[in-house]
Amino acid sequence: MNTQFLSPAVYRSLFGLAAIVYIIGLFVTMPDNDSAHHASIAMHMYLTGDYVNLIDHGKDYLDKPHLHFWLAALSYHIFGITTFAYKFPSFLFTILGTYSTYRLGKTLYNEEVGKLAALIITTAFAYMLANCDVRMDAILTASIAFTTWQLVAWINKKWMIHAFAVALGLALGFCTKGHIAIVTAGISAFFYILYRRDWKALYHWHLLAIIGFFLLFITPVVYCYYLQFDVHPEKVIRGRSNISGVEFILWQQNFERFQGEKWGGSGKNDYFFFFHSFLWAFAPWSILALIAFFSRLKTFVYKKYEWLTVGTIAVIAVLVSFSGFKLPHYLNIVFPVAAVLTSSYLFYKSPKPTAIKRFAIVQAIICTILLLAAGLLNVWAFPAHQWWVILGFILLAIFSFFLLKMGRNKLQRLVTASAATMIIVFFLLNANFYPQLLKYQGGNELAKVVNAKIGGHNVYAYGGGGISSSFNFYTRTNDQFFHDSLVNSGRKIWVVTDMSGLEELKKSHSIGLVYQHKDFEVTRLKLKFLNPATRQETLKEMVVAEMKR
Repeated sequence: MNTQFLSPAVYRSLFGLAAIVYIIGLFVTMPDNDSAHHASIAMHMYLTGDYVNLIDHGKDYLDKPHLHFWLAALSYHIFGITTFAYKFPSFLFTILGTYSTYRLGKTLYNEEVGKLAALIITTAFAYMLANCDVRMDAILTASIAFTTWQLVAWINKKWMIHAFAVALGLALGFCTKGHIAIVTAGISAFFYILYRRDWKALYHWHLLAIIGFFLLFITPVVYCYYLQFDVHPEKVIRGRSNISGVEFILWQQNFERFQGEKWGGSGKNDYFFFFHSFLWAFAPWSILALIAFFSRLKTFVYKKYEWLTVGTIAVIAVLVSFSGFKLPHYLNIVFPVAAVLTSSYLFYKSPKPTAIKRFAIVQAIICTILLLAAGLLNVWAFPAHQWWVILGFILLAIFSFFLLKMGRNKLQRLVTASAATMIIVFFLLNANFYPQLLKYQGGNELAKVVNAKIGGHNVYAYGGGGISSSFNFYTRTNDQFFHDSLVNSGRKIWVVTDMSGLEELKKSHSIGLVYQHKDFEVTRLKLKFLNPATRQETLKEMVVAEMKR
């Protein structure tokens, strides 16, 4: 079966509207955790010309490899130190990831499954979020999608060009976030080989070429770790000295996170983490994906469909569930195979009206919840006032209605409605909610004052309340830390801190002008903060104060 699922006009419209929403997100101010944090590490590279050492607020940074920071620093060279420049490389990788998902679906099934899979992943909640709140997830997910597609192509054809591409994809993923890229793609390849019983692939000589190219491609990152840590055993990271950076990146990094002992053990005993996090992270497609997964699992041994997608999701779900450290964006690595699985399931279920009716009810409930939540955030919590946001919402709603009319059957309409819902939701989030929310992050708001009246090079951080990645990034300055001798340096000195830090300074120094701004940890939203009536009770103050002799 290879009939057309959605018309080319519907696909073009949905992808085009999604692209607009993604582009709006490229200009949204970054939160301190982790977007502005990573952006500031890359900025340190750019400003100092040191592309070997990863420096975080004046200290050596061991946690993650270099690729994401190198790409951001390169983008700064082209576009300057801007929000757009930091996010743009991830946006390009998102395009690669979406195309790779399409090719993976096409290779495993057919072109229609590939196109629908690309639409599903493009409109998945956390996939869209990864291009607004940019961490390493867009690059990692794209690298895994590309590698998996190329592995399948290599297993099918045994062409050297695919072996080379596999090595490149593995290296990109490894140099972004370590072993998880290799593990995920390796699991996919294992289940595909098992399904095909292509045992020759397990000892083909191309595997040596893949290993060789992979080691060559990761050499720059490994060598930088060697220069930063192995050459300097005196450096102390998390209370330990004599750290081998090479050993860390080649072995310890992901295993430490899996154990969770040195990372706070977040969600350590939550063994259903994968499932309840997947529900919102892959929305609005998550319930359909889980239905597809368990349906295919029941017929797994009959080999009616490929094993790659189901096998990968099953193993990653177990690994994530028993990991000692869990975060929702860790689930993005299964999105490419989840999209292909969901797409193929919908495609082959299309002639069955009973199943379609159930799917329509499920998707109607999910889309209603998403739209109500978006309405709550953009009407009650942070009302939209800008004319272009209101007009954009109205036009999107009207256009979505006409796209729904183009659907020839209920299944096509529910797919169109689901994708259009996420486009509308993220338009409101990127155009209104996040821009208003980030005004409650003191670092970037005080940076505007400093840029206009003081100059970032005159401002020094004091205490924990003065360490703000968003302040550093938007003043385009690396960390400077206050010490008493600066007061007698003969030039105007300013300090960025919180109110408790300001009170401490007042005990031993004279304070001149003070600029202050409300501050909230915007990545940890609470109902009391979202409620306009109680919001003020949740806010702290961040200040920039003039130090007098």
